[in-house]
Amino acid sequence: MSVARSAVGPSEQESRDVAEAARETEWTNPSFVRELFLGRFRLDLIHPYPQQTPEDRRKTDDFLVKLERFLRENVDSDAIDREGKIPDRVIDGLRELGAFGMKIPEEYGGLGLSQVGYGRAVELVTSHDGNLVALLSAHQSIGVPQPIKLFGTPEQKTEYLPRCAKGAISAFALTEPGVGSDPAAMTTVATPTEDGESFLINGEKLWITNGTLAELFVVMARTPSKIKNGKEIPQITAFIVEADAPGVEIATRCHFMGLKAIENGVIRFNDVRVPRKNIIWGEGKGLKLALITLNTGRLTLPMSCAAGGKVATEISRKWAAERVQWGAPVGKHEGVAQMIGNMAANTFAIESMGELSSLLADEARNDIRLEAAIAKLWTTEMGWKIVDDCLQIRGGRGYETADSLRERGEFPIPVERMMRDFRINRIFEGSSEIMRLFIAREAVDTHLQVAGDLIDPRASAGKKAGALAKAGAFYATWLPKQFVGWGRWPRYSEFGDLAPHLQYIDRSSRRLARSMFFAMGRYQAKLERKQALLFRFVDIGAELYAMAATIVRAHSMRGTPEAEQAVRMADVFCKGSRMRTQELFHRLFKNADSSLYRLSQEVLRGEHAWLERGAMQVIPDGTQLAPPAPGAGRTRPSGSDLSDTREATQVGAGG
Repeated sequence: MSVARSAVGPSEQESRDVAEAARETEWTNPSFVRELFLGRFRLDLIHPYPQQTPEDRRKTDDFLVKLERFLRENVDSDAIDREGKIPDRVIDGLRELGAFGMKIPEEYGGLGLSQVGYGRAVELVTSHDGNLVALLSAHQSIGVPQPIKLFGTPEQKTEYLPRCAKGAISAFALTEPGVGSDPAAMTTVATPTEDGESFLINGEKLWITNGTLAELFVVMARTPSKIKNGKEIPQITAFIVEADAPGVEIATRCHFMGLKAIENGVIRFNDVRVPRKNIIWGEGKGLKLALITLNTGRLTLPMSCAAGGKVATEISRKWAAERVQWGAPVGKHEGVAQMIGNMAANTFAIESMGELSSLLADEARNDIRLEAAIAKLWTTEMGWKIVDDCLQIRGGRGYETADSLRERGEFPIPVERMMRDFRINRIFEGSSEIMRLFIAREAVDTHLQVAGDLIDPRASAGKKAGALAKAGAFYATWLPKQFVGWGRWPRYSEFGDLAPHLQYIDRSSRRLARSMFFAMGRYQAKLERKQALLFRFVDIGAELYAMAATIVRAHSMRGTPEAEQAVRMADVFCKGSRMRTQELFHRLFKNADSSLYRLSQEVLRGEHAWLERGAMQVIPDGTQLAPPAPGAGRTRPSGSDLSDTREATQVGAGG
């Protein structure tokens, strides 16, 4: 295989080409969120609210009883945080419970829980210790079990799934020192051996969760490019790699502000021989495999965030009811009372969105790539606000460590640890900013299919003419529907007091679709540069999905002792969500985006360095902070300059 040295990273156009190649381009099943962005409120896709099957619920409940007892009797989370290590006896205990095989089918020795059953287990573990969640979810949400379950050969399933179910810990290796949300620029290479039976992997991976104790890795590496119509097509391939294979080096363990016991490290591969049979799915399918795996892998975080919200609400309500200031419990003062009310309502919404998305994944009749992505984005952002408010309500005691509280005789509530551990959720499995880019791209997919050539400066005159005819036919019927529709009473009257909120979602989905169409017409090819605008579109869609999920869940609780309270909770949440949505609509085209961008570029050029005078310099002038640009001075396969696949984000818990 020929090799070439490149002094520059991939071009922007190469980035787009690889991003498109990695996308799931077909929509064979409907998507509630996709329809929202198109101005179609398809309530039938989520209502009636899906239900966990009785058998799966029984199996899940039985496991959760054992899991809760184990956590309560064996896991000292303050000690784990203090010492930065999960004891071997805890890991062995989790193995005995079958916790490493929760999502693995029973035929391969796993528990065979559904996605929602697994999510409930994640919720329980999160409420006790975030380090254990990272350990378990990195292993089975995106580690070896999930891609093997989805894409493995019968032989791979027979060989690896029983091992993983018994507790052979796995990790996902994608990120590199110079490759975070840009895996297409990776420099880890897999070179075919002369006999064609194996590959030699060389490279370095960074932030690999479970990497320092894993027995198995899923490793993403570049394999030789393919040639199609005279053009080289870069290839990224997923390999199963044994951690004890010659040439695998655990270089260092990384340490972080939170999750002190997370086993995250730098892994180096030096001529690691991997047989061809260890390729998952096929050569060149690695990035697409990562994206599809994440469709369900991301659902771990919403359920984890629900647990964070529940614990924060419990701590806040109990403290605010007991702590007296100015002659009354602090929870009676409106400033704190508003925070507690929002915490409860928002926690109900977080769990509703996470649970609904998981149930939809189990039903497998909807395409949930957007639901999973938007749930991950919205719940981690909202959950962070809840935890921050909890610390604020606890005041100085929230900022104080649990050990310090214990030493002076107070109950050791670990709010300080909660905050440190929770913060990574906005980065895990795709940072909030990258998630918004991914969602925005999928949200406009139909418009690009219809009229993409009209706004593509590279398209020929013939293509533009064809696109014009296609767009005319589509928008002649689609556009009028975005102005004419019925989102008023008596529609959705079966939902009682919550009906006005559904009517609002119905109207707002059409308003969102009109606004996106207007933006495409106004900015055309420049729209992709208007990230602040695109982010607002995404955030509106997220609020609409959150409201819908909360309402249908509350409605599904009719006949239960909590029915009336659930409706009140949903009503309060929707009122707040509608205010946020209105503000986002207002700021779509009336904002300070251009001024802010101009100022930011001046700051980047150092034109406002005078602002920093009077503070000690943190970074000496001339210090290089970022790794070299991908490709600079590195050996790479010929024609393999890869590029930014914007949706193949930092795959968080797996690096």
